[in-house]
Amino acid sequence: MKRSSSSLGRPLKTALLMVALVGGFYLLREHWNHVAGNWIYLLLLACPLMHLFLGHGGHGGHGGYGGQSAGPRNDSDKG
Repeated sequence: MKRSSSSLGRPLKTALLMVALVGGFYLLREHWNHVAGNWIYLLLLACPLMHLFLGHGGHGGHGGYGGQSAGPRNDSDKG
């Protein structure tokens, strides 16, 4: 019997994720002194990268979506 590649894909991805999590745990455990001493630099690097890749899609995306303002709405605006 032949299995399709999609039936093996999910268990393989789950196994690789578990190996990565266990490896990351042991790496963090062994190097905790370095990480704890330099965490502010990790945050300073992570914030701009997250803003570019996950936030607004780069510069120019701060104008709101669909023509609506990004601020809070008032009930008096209903007219």
